[in-house]
Amino acid sequence: MVDRIDFTLAEVHALVAARQYSYEQFMKDTLHCIHRQNLEINAIVALQDDEDLLAQAKRADETPISGALHGIPIALKDLVNVANIVTTFGSPLFKGNTPGQDDVIAARIRAAGAIIIGKTNTPEFGFGSQTYNRVYGETATPYDLNKTSGGSSGGAAAALASGMLIVADGSDMMGSLRNPAAFCNVYGFRPTYGVVPNEPDGDVFMHQLSTVGPMARTPNDLAQLLDVMAGPISAHPHSLPKPPAFTQAIADAPPSGMRIGWLGDWEGALPMEPGVTALCEQALSVFEQSGHQVEHLAAPLDLEKLWTSWTQLRGLSIAASLGDTYQDELAKAQLKPEAVFEIETGLALSASDIVHASALRAQWFAKTVQLFSQYDALVLPSSQVFPFDKTLPWPKLINDRTMDTYHRWMEVVVPASLVGLPAVNVPVGFSANQLPMGMQLIGAKHADATLLQLAQQYHIATQWPQKRPPALVS
Repeated sequence: MVDRIDFTLAEVHALVAARQYSYEQFMKDTLHCIHRQNLEINAIVALQDDEDLLAQAKRADETPISGALHGIPIALKDLVNVANIVTTFGSPLFKGNTPGQDDVIAARIRAAGAIIIGKTNTPEFGFGSQTYNRVYGETATPYDLNKTSGGSSGGAAAALASGMLIVADGSDMMGSLRNPAAFCNVYGFRPTYGVVPNEPDGDVFMHQLSTVGPMARTPNDLAQLLDVMAGPISAHPHSLPKPPAFTQAIADAPPSGMRIGWLGDWEGALPMEPGVTALCEQALSVFEQSGHQVEHLAAPLDLEKLWTSWTQLRGLSIAASLGDTYQDELAKAQLKPEAVFEIETGLALSASDIVHASALRAQWFAKTVQLFSQYDALVLPSSQVFPFDKTLPWPKLINDRTMDTYHRWMEVVVPASLVGLPAVNVPVGFSANQLPMGMQLIGAKHADATLLQLAQQYHIATQWPQKRPPALVS
């Protein structure tokens, strides 16, 4: 019985094919890891019955390979509807809610042969890069059980880092794949908007800020899960044709001679906890040693313009999805303050405000097109602070600068999110207090494969998740 899952997807399948392992034994090992660690980390919620999961794994041993995730245990983020498994969205309003059918992403993962063992914890409706809610409580980074795992895919990142899962799904509106990956020393990939289309519910035309993506301890596993998740949905107007296999792209020759633009703290516009940018700059030297050119860039646009556009368009999107809940006084009383803030921001917008916010977004997109005509990737830290106290809803201060909203401390993720660019968090090491950090590699629209190739090249040189796994919870 192993105490943590250190395998990659390819390694598990190879061991089973060689009859040196079985999917049933893999499930036993996975459940052992969860039962040993999850009580203190609180990454996996709504865990299903052990005996039923073992029976499913036994059937996987007895049936032909059905896909890239055949026999692989996975827990899906608690924002994804999974048939017959409680899905709460981290909200007391949905405590005990059990959907009757899978969302598209769950169905694709299941069709690839995965065994869905439960859910991963998330903040209420995914709001805030800190995973806590009134249904399941707080999720810790395995590197310090008193610190947060980030969010909103914090449960997924913590489960990966602690060796409870090999791969996990996440979603990312405001860094929710990148921030928790940084706080847990793993990889999180936000694909180009439309590569992994959102559920085709409600308004599918206007709101293009959030997307689903993969998380893993290696870029190759990221790519394999992304291959499962990607592909068009006919009912979604922004979904993109299925691209060539990302797994194959990673297997190709590593990139060389690329120009990488380092944006740092956006010329002081982004307050950073001491040590964050220094770790990123050390990590950038890996790319230089691989033959790439790294240049420090001046601030390409007034960041306040991006923030104005972001907060208004985000508020508009959230008001559209939760407006009916807000109008119900009993339900409204159950919403966390951050959700109320977002809804009220959206409801207060005039038509002129919305047009202005959209124009600012278009201005930034045009600027990114210009930047990517000169650079193959842009780089920013994945967070402005290191993991903080898991009982703290959000950092109120960075250095001497007050954070005026619950998410201002994550402003660093807005440049990619606002215009749907692909971005991958790569680990960059640890603070003096041994807390993990990461940085975002941001690419042009549709440059997903290039980013994965860069991440793979970086991983081969650094292997942070493998070199510095967290100490096991006793």
